[in-house]
Amino acid sequence: MWRDVVELLSIQRVDDGGGGYTETEISRQVFANRKSIRQSEFYQAHMAGIQPEIMFEVRFTDYADESKLRYNDRRYNIIRTYTKNEEIIELVCQREVGTSG
Repeated sequence: MWRDVVELLSIQRVDDGGGGYTETEISRQVFANRKSIRQSEFYQAHMAGIQPEIMFEVRFTDYADESKLRYNDRRYNIIRTYTKNEEIIELVCQREVGTSG
């Protein structure tokens, strides 16, 4: 059932002991299904100045509110989530601005 693998990306902040912190990007791979953006979703988002490009279904238990993901060496911002049921969540994504991938 799961045809693809995505890397969910999150930022971990660690106190540097001097009043500041360092940020480290943490990635973890999860199984997913790549889906097309629905036409109605595309037009609604476009009117709001958002350009959804790709959507993934992942297991609800695998998603921990990450705001970014990587797929085929391209980075995406997760711009919307939709819980289909108690097991599956859809992640609607837009390519991250300023990346070359």
